[in-house]
Amino acid sequence: MTDTSPSSSSACALLFHLEPPAAAADLYTPELRALLFKVEERFGPRRHELLAKRTERQAKLDAGWRPDFLEETRAIREGDWRVAELPVDLLDRRVEITGPVDRKMVINALNSKAKVFMADLEDSNAPTWDNVTVGQKNLFDAVRRTIVFEDAARGKSYKLNKSTAVLMVRPRGWHLDEKHVTLNGASISGSLFDFVTFMFHNAAELLARGTGPYFYLPKLESHLEARLWDDVITFVEDALGLEHGVVKVTVLIETLPAAFEMDEILHELRDHMAGLNCGRWDYIFSFIKRFRADPAFVLPDRGSVGMDRRFLSSYSQLLIQTCHKRGAFAMGGMAAQIPIKGDEARNAAALEKVRVDKEREAQNGHDGTWVAHPGLVAVALAEFDKVLGDKPNQLDVARDDVHVTAEDLLAVPTGEITEAGLRQNLNVGVRYLAAWLGGSGCVPIFDLMEDAATAEISRTQVWQWVHHGSALADGRVVSATLVRAIQAEELAKIQAEVGAEAFATGHFERAAEHFRVLIESDQLAEFLTLAAYKDL
Repeated sequence: MTDTSPSSSSACALLFHLEPPAAAADLYTPELRALLFKVEERFGPRRHELLAKRTERQAKLDAGWRPDFLEETRAIREGDWRVAELPVDLLDRRVEITGPVDRKMVINALNSKAKVFMADLEDSNAPTWDNVTVGQKNLFDAVRRTIVFEDAARGKSYKLNKSTAVLMVRPRGWHLDEKHVTLNGASISGSLFDFVTFMFHNAAELLARGTGPYFYLPKLESHLEARLWDDVITFVEDALGLEHGVVKVTVLIETLPAAFEMDEILHELRDHMAGLNCGRWDYIFSFIKRFRADPAFVLPDRGSVGMDRRFLSSYSQLLIQTCHKRGAFAMGGMAAQIPIKGDEARNAAALEKVRVDKEREAQNGHDGTWVAHPGLVAVALAEFDKVLGDKPNQLDVARDDVHVTAEDLLAVPTGEITEAGLRQNLNVGVRYLAAWLGGSGCVPIFDLMEDAATAEISRTQVWQWVHHGSALADGRVVSATLVRAIQAEELAKIQAEVGAEAFATGHFERAAEHFRVLIESDQLAEFLTLAAYKDL
């Protein structure tokens, strides 16, 4: 076991610039802080090296280089190997629900009748200090089944049912810092802060309860980044006296570079691997971002880029084939629709979109899928039940018929750019960022549950259209001047809808200014949330 006892050097070097709020203060013990110090000191420099490699790769892409499957890892792709045995309580993952870590959401999601709840410290959680630390307390209580929530305004009390979903946790991505904690004056990794805190308090408790510490890992761009995660996990398992391999992870394939390294990512994490997931909204965002310099890669309206498009369909089916060859789960993507109250026709149409999407995923061979709202669990479950029957998964579906090339993964979807699409991007982007600045990272907008991924599509699409002088379907060029004018109109619509007082206190003007600066910048910012984090 690695020594994690506090030392004077760690106490001096690792600083909490704000103490956690009272609700979570008891979690951040000297022993936890000592482990955070050791993990950040050991692995922080490698994280920064790998982030620098992302910058180097982007420079090559901007210069015209195009990705392909790696020649140097061909032996891994062609080798005969499988991931480690999967735990019993993860064998059936046919429907998973995701959401932020606020107390009520955690209870409702665990009670939703989904097989898994992914508690999200990343894209659907605005990383305020309170959200990050109290969110860990909510998970601490959920693991011990002591979590309750009293809604005094509605006179309702919430607690866990006898049978609940399996808990998985998504820490922040490698690119995100935790600015409230520094080591030698530099912000530590948000990923490591989230992962280590949860592991320290909950890994042994979860194992004692017959489950385990299970995670989703976001935003990876290479197998080297997966190797870093594997080394971190192994180090923390050892530090906590746990058996090697008890941690299980599912990696989101939500960046274009990662799509070319799925075998390699599985291989690096093979002792801890549970599967891969089609993070399709972030994948579209990554597709735009990585080819930002090339006008040939301009995408049409967001609403027209569905999973039937060649680049998305290819990536989804390649993921299924790759995972099942290695004995890992192939998880489908998010259904962002939410139930619509008071309009039966619109609600029926929304549920039908979900049904069709989940039917496609189940028939293609996915082992499970994601929904964003408890009201969609039954719809998704019904489609997977039709295909799975009594089977817990589809690991036996090899998909040997799939033959995906680099050309397939890089096929640019065609279609129109419309004024309506531009308005939607500007409206949704401002609404989401305003909510995020107010501390909420998961927001219902126009009957969809929006998180950072969909806001990023909105932001990068508008930047792409302005930067390349794209034309709307009516012939007008998408210029910065046109965007400013339409944004002003959309902002006025939002103000009229929410009222003057809510508009003034709701961060809308700050969000619009952030959006404007990001759209008009000569360089496309890597992440909206990085640009806005200092203002959170």
